[in-house]
Amino acid sequence: MPARDVTLDPIALLLAGEYPDAETGELLAASARSVVIADSLEGREVELVAALDVGPNLALVADEDTFAALGHRVERALASRYTVQRVVLGRRPHADVETVARLVEAVAVGTDAIIAVGSGTINDLSKMAALQRGVPQAVFATAPSMNGYTSVSASITEAGFKRSVRAATPIGVFFDLAILAAAPLQLIRAGLGDSICRPTAQADWLLAHLLLDQPYRETPFALLAGDEESLFSQSRALVSGDLAVMRNLARTLALSGFGMTICNGSYPASQGEHLISHYLDMMGAAAVPALHGEQIGVAAIAMARVQEQLLNLTAPPILHPSTTRRDDLVQHFGTGLGESCWCELEPKCLDRARADALNARLAERWDAIRTRIARVTL
Repeated sequence: MPARDVTLDPIALLLAGEYPDAETGELLAASARSVVIADSLEGREVELVAALDVGPNLALVADEDTFAALGHRVERALASRYTVQRVVLGRRPHADVETVARLVEAVAVGTDAIIAVGSGTINDLSKMAALQRGVPQAVFATAPSMNGYTSVSASITEAGFKRSVRAATPIGVFFDLAILAAAPLQLIRAGLGDSICRPTAQADWLLAHLLLDQPYRETPFALLAGDEESLFSQSRALVSGDLAVMRNLARTLALSGFGMTICNGSYPASQGEHLISHYLDMMGAAAVPALHGEQIGVAAIAMARVQEQLLNLTAPPILHPSTTRRDDLVQHFGTGLGESCWCELEPKCLDRARADALNARLAERWDAIRTRIARVTL
């Protein structure tokens, strides 16, 4: 593929602290020191970590599968220069508060940095452990399965309820495209699913801005513009291991994470479709497991249909006061999970006065709202 002009590459500009924010006129910088995407990174592991300027004592965190896929290679390479503690969290660890605590305890005192080798779960656990231990973290990706590699957030489950919480942002993110292309197809599909929700997430977030006066930024979506179209139009090539399209996917995932970090939250990449996915996590049948990104891809289609139906209304929709109560959620989800859901829902419930005020705004602005939102949908 033709070489990308680094003077126009948003990743390079963010790493240099020179990405021009069209909304504010400021220059934006990434929190990461290094993001490297290459057909192969074999033999470069020491060089990549050395450029991060971390101390000599490293904790390499993986699970059994990711250690076999890449962790052993990374450990062997880094051991030539660093003292490496291997922390393997079993076969399929869960990103929950209990596993975070177990990882924090397992990482040796005096560790200078955590090197994660994995994808979603390992990355989230390592980011949380790095935050709690007060050390930097870097990650060697083993699958293009989610957009959290470069983000400030981690998805952590507590008492059955999944939350997006603030975590440490990796100082280095390394994508070996050959490794990503060799990942299980389910993981590749998950990464694509986590990417195709951009239009539904943007539409939801923009509506919250126009109707509820929530903050909103265009910049996270501008970051994606150069890679998104080619990724979506050539996504079938991911199945055959096409590294050029895999590069587009890796870049899209990295840039989406940067967008979340710029906004100090997951707003540009996580809206209604993620609520559907979280519901599936809480109530879905364990016998039919699906990855987060797979669920997001399906949920994004459902959300797109709902949004299309709303945008086709010439008359504004009518909002009614909320009728869901704490007891309803406790009965549906059980005591612990129901109480957690109510704590999240209660501040968003509408009383009659608030519903009337929003209906008045919709009546006044509906044509402008639907026109503007339609511009950001596919």
